[in-house]
Amino acid sequence: MGLTYVWVKIANPAKPSRMARIKMLLDSGTAYSVVPGPVLQRLGIKPRTKHRVVLANGVELERKMSDALVQFRGEEGYSPVIFGEKEDAALPGMVTLASLGLTLDPLRRIVLPMPMILAQQTIKNGR
Repeated sequence: MGLTYVWVKIANPAKPSRMARIKMLLDSGTAYSVVPGPVLQRLGIKPRTKHRVVLANGVELERKMSDALVQFRGEEGYSPVIFGEKEDAALPGMVTLASLGLTLDPLRRIVLPMPMILAQQTIKNGR
C-alpha cells in the first residue's frame, strides 16, 4: 500500500491572512495534526500547552501544542495542532479531519465527507 499525501492550509486563528500551504502525510493512526514548528512560529502561532505523545514504536515524547485554523478540501475549521520537530512528519490528524466534517477511509486511503449524526431527544408521555 502506498503513501498518500495531501496539501493543507494552516493559518493563524487571530490573523487568518497569515497562512501556509503544507504537504502532509495521511495516517489513520494520528489523532492530532502535526505541523512543523517553524511553520507555526512563522504564522505567529504560539504554543499554549505541552502534552506527551507516543510514537508508533512506543517511545514517549513531549511536544508543544496550540490551535490553528485549517483549510482542506473546501472546508475550514479550528483544530489543536502539535508543534512538530525536525524529525516529525507533517500529519493531518483525525481530530482535525472530524472538525472539518471529513473522515479517512483507511483501506482506500481517501478522504470522504463524514456523516454528521445528530441524536434528538424524544419526550413521550411526559418523560
